[in-house]
Amino acid sequence: MARLDQLGPAKEVAQIGSAIGREFSHTLLFSVASKPEPELASALDRLISAGLLFRQGVPPYSSYLFKHALVQDAAYGTLLRRRRQELHARVATALEQHFADLVDRQPEILAHHLTRAGQAERASDQWLKAAGQFAASRSAYAEAVSHFDRGLSLLSSLLDAQRDRQEIKLQLAKGVSLSNANGFSSAEAAKAHARAHELSDKIGDIDSQFTAIWGLWTFRRTSDWNAARQLSDRLLSLIEKGNNVGLRLEAHHMGWTTHFFCGELAPAQEHCEKGRTLYEFEQHRTHAHIYGHDPGVCARTLGAWSAWLLGYPDTCSAMAAAPVRASAPPG
Repeated sequence: MARLDQLGPAKEVAQIGSAIGREFSHTLLFSVASKPEPELASALDRLISAGLLFRQGVPPYSSYLFKHALVQDAAYGTLLRRRRQELHARVATALEQHFADLVDRQPEILAHHLTRAGQAERASDQWLKAAGQFAASRSAYAEAVSHFDRGLSLLSSLLDAQRDRQEIKLQLAKGVSLSNANGFSSAEAAKAHARAHELSDKIGDIDSQFTAIWGLWTFRRTSDWNAARQLSDRLLSLIEKGNNVGLRLEAHHMGWTTHFFCGELAPAQEHCEKGRTLYEFEQHRTHAHIYGHDPGVCARTLGAWSAWLLGYPDTCSAMAAAPVRASAPPG
C-alpha cells in the first residue's frame, strides 16, 4: 500500500488494472483508462520498475501481470465502492465494444464485471449465457451450475415480475445441468424444477410450466410412477387447452410412457395413437435433441409393444415396421 502511494499518477493505473484482473492486455487497459498513450506508457514503466508489474511483449501488443495476487488486492482495496463499480462498468463496456471474440469465448468474464458493476439484470443474463455455453459446448455441468447460482444470487435487487421470469430461466437451465451431471434421480435438479414450476404457475407461463413439469416427471419416474402419473395428467390438462402442437405431442409422449410402465396398456396405446396423429417429421424432428429421442419413433414402438401385450399381434406387426420409416423423411 505504501509503495503504491509513492507512485503518484501510476497508482491510478495500478487501480484500473486491478479492476480488470490479475492479468490484462495493453489494449484493454488503454480502452478503460482513457489516458493518452504516452501518459499510460510512463505509468506502466514506473509500475514495472517498482517491481509491481511484469510485462510480456511490446506495447500495444503487450500484456501485464501483477507480481503477486496480494499486489492486485492491495491496489483494488484502495478503491472506494463507487469507483470500483464505475471501473467495472467501463471494463464491461470496453469488452462489449472492442473484445467481442473474447466475450464469445469466455462470457463469464463479462458476467463478472457486470456483477461487480452492480448491473444485476444484465449480469444475471450474462451468467445464464455463460452457464449455457459451459453446459452445451464443454459438458462442464459443475461450472455451469456455479454460474447459474451466481445469476440467481443477483435477483433480489430486481422488480418482482422481472425477478420471477429471470429466476424461472435460471432454475430450469440449472435443473437440466444438474440432471445431466448427476442423473435423472438428482434431488437438487428436482428442487430447481419445482421452484421453476411454482413461479411459472404463479405468472401463468405455460411454456415454462411444461418444461418444469417435464423435469419433475423425469425425476419421479426414477422411483415413483404413481407420482409421475399425476404429473403427466396435470401436464395433459394444461397443454390440451393450448394450440402448441409440439407441446401437446410431448404431453402425450409423457402420457404413453407413464401408462405403459404403470402397466396400463389401453390408455398407453390411446396416447400413442394421439401422438402418431400429431407427429410430423419435418416439424418435430428436432424434438429428439430436446427430449432425448424422436417421439414419432417412440409412439410407434411403445404402441407396438402395447398392442402385442393386449393380444393384437397384427397391429403390433404393422406398427413395429413403422419406426424405421418414422425416423427418416418421406420418399
